[in-house]
Amino acid sequence: MASRQISLGIGIPMIVVGALVAFLLAPTQIGIEDTIEFVGSLIGILGAVIFIAGLFVQKTPQITTS
Repeated sequence: MASRQISLGIGIPMIVVGALVAFLLAPTQIGIEDTIEFVGSLIGILGAVIFIAGLFVQKTPQITTS
């Protein structure tokens, strides 16, 4: 069972904010465009990782007996 709170509440907003920072904020800053693009990309990548991790979260532990 996927955790929608993690995927939709954290992952997707981080991806959106990272894209906005990388594409909209970076061109307006003179001299530090590369750093801002890097930070925006990093935020987006971490958002994608959290989104994927949210798909694999199980709310109840599964107990298996051998």
